Amino acid sequence: MSRLAKTIKNAKVGLFFHVLFIASQFISRKIFLDGLGDEFMGIVSTLGSFLTFINLADLGIGTAIGYTLYKPLHKNDHKEINHIIQFFGHIYKKIGFFILTGSILLSLFFPFIFNDVTINLWLVYLTFFGLLTASLLGYFFNYHMILLQADQKDYIVAKYYQSFNISKILLQAISVYYLQSFVLWISLEVLTGLIYTVFIRKKIAKEYPWLVLSTTVTKGERKFESYTSLVTKIKQISIHKIGEFLASGLDNILIFFFLSAELVAYFANYQLVLVNLGTLVTKVFAGSKASVGNLVAENNPQSIKQVFWEMMVLRYFIGGFGAINIFYLINPFIGLWLGEKYTLSENTIIIFAAIFFLRQIVQPTEVFKQAYGLYDDVWAPIVKSGINLTLSIILVQQLGISGLLIGTFISVLSIEGIWRPYYVYKRGFKNSHKQYLSGVIKLLLTFALNVIITIYILSLINLEPISFMQWSLNALVVSLVSGIGFGFLLYISNSYCRDVIQRLRLSILKK
Repeated sequence: MSRLAKTIKNAKVGLFFHVLFIASQFISRKIFLDGLGDEFMGIVSTLGSFLTFINLADLGIGTAIGYTLYKPLHKNDHKEINHIIQFFGHIYKKIGFFILTGSILLSLFFPFIFNDVTINLWLVYLTFFGLLTASLLGYFFNYHMILLQADQKDYIVAKYYQSFNISKILLQAISVYYLQSFVLWISLEVLTGLIYTVFIRKKIAKEYPWLVLSTTVTKGERKFESYTSLVTKIKQISIHKIGEFLASGLDNILIFFFLSAELVAYFANYQLVLVNLGTLVTKVFAGSKASVGNLVAENNPQSIKQVFWEMMVLRYFIGGFGAINIFYLINPFIGLWLGEKYTLSENTIIIFAAIFFLRQIVQPTEVFKQAYGLYDDVWAPIVKSGINLTLSIILVQQLGISGLLIGTFISVLSIEGIWRPYYVYKRGFKNSHKQYLSGVIKLLLTFALNVIITIYILSLINLEPISFMQWSLNALVVSLVSGIGFGFLLYISNSYCRDVIQRLRLSILKK
């Protein structure tokens, strides 16, 4: 099966299950807010951010292992793959114990951190350790999934993970609707994770009968010296991971400390929509990282350039299309879905849309950076997190959530939007950065023209929704106007757009 065919298969399966997952989340969110309260849901989001911080102990090992697996998978070297997975399992189990210890120490400070909330402290502890247990399963038992992802078989992970996740959410919604039980909600979180672990391990054993599913400390230690370059890569990625978290992962915590737990829940409602939208796009490109890794391993400069710019065109289209839809549709949707009290200001929505666009257009550079294993710009995530934290702490107190988002936008633009492309062109492609600048300027001008045309056309139409049916019609209008216009402008102005459309068309016809 070709790289493109695998990517399309991953995308189809991932999209199908993620659409079901999104539907279950939107159905359940209203039930959770009504049945468990804004404060509890805000605390859950805050605890999730605490766990994300502690999970930085992962330090990018999964990313480094995925990079290391590309070549042995390409050569079908089972022995080497087993050695790498054993090494990975050994390290991950140590990390799991470190996370457990760190979580226990953090929990000692909960009486001080949550002293202003009205919810009983024992419930905060129960929620935290329930979420922690579900998280630790990946470190002790599910680490083999890295092989499926590196082998362009994300569709297997998506099918099992999302099926269990959707079932969990629906069962939680039913329990909250009828019983308003916090304890049952938390118990389902843990129980579903345990059952999923059993199923995914059986599937991996069936998919790779030659893979050793158990690892021992002695085997892991014996292979440690064999992967000195990998250890170096892990150290580099670790700094990037810490920088990424400090640049955006502290949002919920900052809102909790400087604003309120209720506003964490309000922010999380928008994050639910936007993160799922971003994940939906990720599913479309499921397997692309592994495909690009395989492409780079083949070392064909012309093919690499072609694929990079095809990905750029696709991401600009998705980013531009998504940003316009976010601006026009997200606030009316939140108002109809949860109530007008949960909507945020138009200025905040503009920044949300700008961040979505920016995060999309920097993705091709990030994918190729990982494929080349370029992580030695360790200063970049430090600077990025410094910019974000400084601006966010200052601006969140002056502008609220909008200030927080401005800090995120500026930090992402400065490092991922400006520095990172230069770095990848110089160290990966070994070409002049001017090629990137000329291509990006052309794409940005095309997007700007589409924004002007779209705003003018939509200004002639009344888009005030009074029901979900009216909102759906508005969404169709906005999508058609922005999508068709942008697609047409890209097609007539960009040869890579025409190339990727032709390749997708031929792939579909072949099937």
